Amino acid sequence: QVAVVESGGGSVQAEGSLRLSCTAPGFTSYNCGMDWYRQAAGKQREWVSSITTDGSTQYADSVKGRFTISKDNTKDTVYLQMNSLKPEDTAMYSCKAKGVNWRCWDYRGQGTQVTVSS
Repeated sequence: QVAVVESGGGSVQAEGSLRLSCTAPGFTSYNCGMDWYRQAAGKQREWVSSITTDGSTQYADSVKGRFTISKDNTKDTVYLQMNSLKPEDTAMYSCKAKGVNWRCWDYRGQGTQVTVSS
């Protein structure tokens, strides 16, 4: 298994912003896409956003227009810019690589906590 480093979480007030980072060594060369997920306490994990190898992006309706996913291939890092945060965005955020290459599925991370207060 290869460690993914997720960072950038923290505590902010509603309407604030945070930028999450997910560094997965080699994921660019392995042609992996990347998803962001979140899981709030007592709730099921929820898909948030995806970015493909060619940079195409998708968002859950709950974050569309507020969150932006991007990546820096030179750094093997995917970002999640989160603006206009709401208390309901409070959750543990984690990234997950995916792709045809089996190495895409070998990444494991700890997640990063985001807490939004009203």
